[in-house]
Amino acid sequence: MPTRRPCRGWRSAPIVLHRLAVAVVGAAFLIPIYWAIAASLREPGVQSPRTMEWVPISLAWDNYRQVFALVDFRLFIINSLFVAALAVPLTIVVASMAGFVVSQIPARWRRGLIALSILCLMVPLTAIWLPRFILFKEAGLINTRLALVIPALMGTSPLYVLLFAWAFSRVPRDVYDAARLDGAGPCRVWAEVALPLARPVVVAVAVLSFVHYWNSFVEPLLLIRTTDQMTASLGLRVLYSLDRTNWPLLMTGAVVVMTPVVVLFVVAQHAFQQDARGRGIIGQ
Repeated sequence: MPTRRPCRGWRSAPIVLHRLAVAVVGAAFLIPIYWAIAASLREPGVQSPRTMEWVPISLAWDNYRQVFALVDFRLFIINSLFVAALAVPLTIVVASMAGFVVSQIPARWRRGLIALSILCLMVPLTAIWLPRFILFKEAGLINTRLALVIPALMGTSPLYVLLFAWAFSRVPRDVYDAARLDGAGPCRVWAEVALPLARPVVVAVAVLSFVHYWNSFVEPLLLIRTTDQMTASLGLRVLYSLDRTNWPLLMTGAVVVMTPVVVLFVVAQHAFQQDARGRGIIGQ
């Protein structure tokens, strides 16, 4: 008796649903970005529309020149890039080393450290702002960009340590044991074996930590005193204090600050796809 083959339409239904879900999620993220860009190109002084304006009547590209003329965004962006350029590599190194240690210790100690990390994640950030301010003041780090980098020496967040610990624990023990039999010490096993195998987590932590330091507002507000040390997030505050009703210029500043994060996300997405193709997870 001949068997009935499943209909091709039913087999393609999961693919269609997956692509539809990706399109919906993508639209939920892309529409606010598009709206911000469109609002940044509206002419200043023109009455704001009552409904969403998808395309401005006249494109005011001069808004971007005016923003850099009103506020020294170039200096603010350089300061933010300086902080991120130091903090992101430090975060990856410290968090990955801590995660590697967590993945290699006995299970009893590992469970205890994971529970402690989760408890640290539950501590509200407002509880550490005052102690951190007092410590940095006593250390003479107030009004320095290095004060914004110091948290990277502790891995920035326990979440990053947990991500690395999860990635390293998925690697078979035989891989680490083979490296140790070849004479590799703990640091060499971490650098030459563990990190290359956890490349997607490295990229994810790099993106998350960059967004954290780039978008950080409260800590620069507490620790920075002069304009020459301000970051991009504080630059938006300065622009807002100059004219709180000029929404096209405010949105222009927001787009300027948002652009590096969007570019980094696109680059990271490409890196994830390349790694997935290399592992055979997705097709060429």
